[in-house]
Amino acid sequence: MSSVETDSDVYKTLLESTRAIPWRIDWKTMTFSYIGPQIEQLLGWKQDSWLSVNDWIERMHPDDRDYVMDFCVSQSRAGIDHEADYRALTESGGYVWIRDVVHVVRTNGEVEALVGFMFDISERKKTEEHLIRLQKQLEEYSFQDGLTGIANRRMFDTVLEREWNHAQRTGLPLSVIVLDIDYFKQYNDHYGHIKGDECLRRVAQTLSLAANRPRDFIARIGGEEFVWLLPETDAESARLVAHKCLHLIRQQQIPHEFSGVSNLLSVSLGVGTTGVSVHATALEFVEQVDLLLYKAKHNGRMRAEFADFRD
Repeated sequence: MSSVETDSDVYKTLLESTRAIPWRIDWKTMTFSYIGPQIEQLLGWKQDSWLSVNDWIERMHPDDRDYVMDFCVSQSRAGIDHEADYRALTESGGYVWIRDVVHVVRTNGEVEALVGFMFDISERKKTEEHLIRLQKQLEEYSFQDGLTGIANRRMFDTVLEREWNHAQRTGLPLSVIVLDIDYFKQYNDHYGHIKGDECLRRVAQTLSLAANRPRDFIARIGGEEFVWLLPETDAESARLVAHKCLHLIRQQQIPHEFSGVSNLLSVSLGVGTTGVSVHATALEFVEQVDLLLYKAKHNGRMRAEFADFRD
């Protein structure tokens, strides 16, 4: 036996003892001239069943097939080494995430063969997907009020900017309700912070029932203060939503012995409507509505003050 043959046997033994799966495809015939026996353990398909590129393509997830095939062919024709991730079909009908690392062999400038390794990256993909889910959860939590579960001030600012720009483009009215629980400090002092937190959660859940349309948006923006954003809503419709909020809170019959206006928990509201102009800002509008809230408090609480800034 020649030293070349001995070396070849050694290399083959080394390749077939690794978890990576070596393979070679003849470019002219698009047939496998070799694939490692490890493929049987990973996917279940017999080593001698990998005859042509079609076998590779047909054993790929339909959602991955076109992109991976087009990408690999274009890169190979250009003589560019490349990598591709895809889901490979197992003989039992499941899927395994594979990473193919491909080297293009060229002779006199012409593509002669493709050689490479298949790697099982299923665990890596599971980890990546888990991290993506965690990142999404963190993003959701960063826009969510931890106590009540509704949106927080950060989310409100984001949605307000979007709806403000929409109102500028369309010329449709935009309404905002700023709402505050009356004498909430006294409620906390008398009933305790645990009851106070429970009260805030009940108010948030109750106010959510006042939503009329999918784009109506409510957030807790601090302490006992909440804000409603009502896109494409005129002053009269905003007035109806405000009265609905007052009614729903009264229906809860939450005792508040130390309130200065009622023996039940009550709220005060500022309600404003605007036609967005290029000269105004969203922050200025919200500040105007906030002043209406203070007016409601000054005028006795347990009420709403309204203004249509389009007039």
